[in-house]
Amino acid sequence: MKIVSLTLARGGSKGLPRKNIAPLNGRPLIYYTVKASKDSNVHETWVSTEDNEIAKIAESVGARIIKRPLKLATDISKCEDSLLHFAQHVDFDILVFIQTTSPLITKEDINRGIALLQTGYYDSVFSVTKEHWIPRWTMDVKPIDWNVRHRPRRQTIEPKYIENGSFYITTKKNLVETGLRYSGKIGLVEMPFSRSFQVDTQEELRVIEALMIQNEAKNE
Repeated sequence: MKIVSLTLARGGSKGLPRKNIAPLNGRPLIYYTVKASKDSNVHETWVSTEDNEIAKIAESVGARIIKRPLKLATDISKCEDSLLHFAQHVDFDILVFIQTTSPLITKEDINRGIALLQTGYYDSVFSVTKEHWIPRWTMDVKPIDWNVRHRPRRQTIEPKYIENGSFYITTKKNLVETGLRYSGKIGLVEMPFSRSFQVDTQEELRVIEALMIQNEAKNE
């Protein structure tokens, strides 16, 4: 079966301008997801973009480029529309949709997801992070889903799994039939909290850079 990955990288990000190629520990942000994909069991690594500079940088680090129509690269564009556009133009059996904003993803994460899908038990899988219970409040100081008179112990609450946005894996058949990045019977691939950070702001970029530098120092 032909396995391909796709990363969406438009040029008009607003929260962090030019986010997808923002410098992170000496390399453009998109480098990290492309590298993880190329090191994994994926057969082809693709980037969808309408931006010439992003396309040039993505190609320089080993990705193949599909030109995204401008109408699919607006602030209100849905990722699924770009995934379907990709499916119309590229031949594949399994799609690994990797988000550029997840630079701490590893080839092992991707391979675990692919292996889980290939068991045949699931129709699609995606990455998650385990969250243990913590008290959450609204801004007008109302507890969310718990009672201050009966504050639960963390150990008694079943942990929840948060969609961390690193990757989604499905088949071309399911993608085209449903128009969704995940559908049918869905499996979860747990990633550690320490590698589940997303880059959407300058502050998050700096936090992830600090983590990378710290990990490099440990490995020396």
